[in-house]
Amino acid sequence: MDSSRLARTTSPVEPAYLDESSTYLVKIVVAGGLGVGKTTLIRAVSEMRSVHTEEVMTAASMSLDNLEFTPEKTTTTVAMDFGRITLDPGDTILYLFGAPGQRRFKEAWDDVSHGAKGVLVLFDVRRLDASFEALDMVERSGLPYCVAVNRFPTSPDVSPEVLRDHLDLDADTPVVSCNALDFTSSLDALIELVRHALTRIRLDAAS
Repeated sequence: MDSSRLARTTSPVEPAYLDESSTYLVKIVVAGGLGVGKTTLIRAVSEMRSVHTEEVMTAASMSLDNLEFTPEKTTTTVAMDFGRITLDPGDTILYLFGAPGQRRFKEAWDDVSHGAKGVLVLFDVRRLDASFEALDMVERSGLPYCVAVNRFPTSPDVSPEVLRDHLDLDADTPVVSCNALDFTSSLDALIELVRHALTRIRLDAAS
């Protein structure tokens, strides 16, 4: 798969079957803390009807999870989200798995991340700490990852350099901005992740 050929698809059309020309089937994990937009992003880009395993939040979970900036949130992912997107020219298909971001769901994370080629870690700059546990699990896994800042209407402007320094990221870890509600910007973030993962795979093979 040549990263220079990665391009946006058209908007989701929900095809019944995979194109026979599809050569590369790539598992990608979308991670992050509670309410940062994982389910929303997968739903926005998936060309098939996305699948979600959400449960109503209980009083016990609300005592553990900060809902200050997402008071309307009443459910949370407890196993995974799933979607699929085909990249132009049609020979690369991304299988998207959304993973719970809280450490108490680590067993689900271990299952969902198995066999993945990369992770898109979503952050809400209004509450960076919400995704710290997810980022820690991703870094411990050793998988290539890209940090994506999900833009909310009330999000302050934070430069990638400031964010990189605050999160203590390696210099080669991509930091991008997206709107999880928007097909194009969400797909651009996924494409950046795939490019980064390909670079890591090639460097590892050459070493």
